[in-house]
Amino acid sequence: MTEKAEAPLSYTPLQDRLRQLLDGPAALDKRALLGTLCAEVSRRETRAYAAGWNDALAALSHGPRRENGA
Repeated sequence: MTEKAEAPLSYTPLQDRLRQLLDGPAALDKRALLGTLCAEVSRRETRAYAAGWNDALAALSHGPRRENGA
């Protein structure tokens, strides 16, 4: 399955990742922090969107087929 090949080696839940960014060793100014947060959320949304399409396409290709004119 391609989605497993694209998955990171270790998955970190979003709340944990945000906590890491907020409490990390490097202090970020507001702009840098917001930019980092936006990039993280966007990356996760993109992966979730792609996974949803992969699931939908797989279900469509394996679903029942109808004959035309039935």
